[in-house]
Amino acid sequence: MAELRLRYFAAAAEAAGVEEEAVETSALTTGELKTELIERFGPSMKRVLRSGSLLVDGVARPADDAALGRTVDVLPPFSGG
Repeated sequence: MAELRLRYFAAAAEAAGVEEEAVETSALTTGELKTELIERFGPSMKRVLRSGSLLVDGVARPADDAALGRTVDVLPPFSGG
């Protein structure tokens, strides 16, 4: 288990009920973390993660096999304009 700092923004924060937290996780990849987040927070987080993105230590990691770092930002989908 590793400690991970999670930061949630906009709809992701609404789904999680917090803007930031430190968690102990057994997840090693972004895909495993997404699965954990959906198990914890349910359908609303699943909707966010379906089209949102994760930043690992400040770098976008779209692939589900990307390794985790110390901090993960959970971002909702953004629309242009």
